[in-house]
Amino acid sequence: MKACFIGHRHIHKREELASALRETIIELICKGTTTFFFGSKSEFNDLCLEIVSELKTRYPFIKRIYVRSAYPYINKDYEKYLLETYEETYFPTQLEQAGKYSYVERNREMIDNSTYCIFYYDENYIPSHQQSTNRNSGTKIAYQYAIQRKKVIVNLYTLL
Repeated sequence: MKACFIGHRHIHKREELASALRETIIELICKGTTTFFFGSKSEFNDLCLEIVSELKTRYPFIKRIYVRSAYPYINKDYEKYLLETYEETYFPTQLEQAGKYSYVERNREMIDNSTYCIFYYDENYIPSHQQSTNRNSGTKIAYQYAIQRKKVIVNLYTLL
């Protein structure tokens, strides 16, 4: 089984979140989850990667996969750099024409390929750069998509 992580750019209560996240990941591994998908550009994602990497020493069979939302083609040096942290990286082909919405499409790719979706989603959160535009955050769009796709959702924000 597979799981993905999606959350707001900034997190609160880091230590409490880290503890809940660690417990959740261990539970998923015990249920048979072996592959974890990661995006980028959020404190939540960074924390998830940190904890999964820490747990990899205890569960060496788990895989970390970085799903890129940019750079469809990367040179060997950049790939080598990414593979120091992840077991695999790829750029979904449907993102090539996604433009500024590539992160939305990347999140959908991760959700579609996962059984479990681990979120850090505050339904009242509005990013400062979007307060005047009335647009949804990328995390909200992904959360709604995961519901629509009937995924198993764990929203760690509501547990804190």
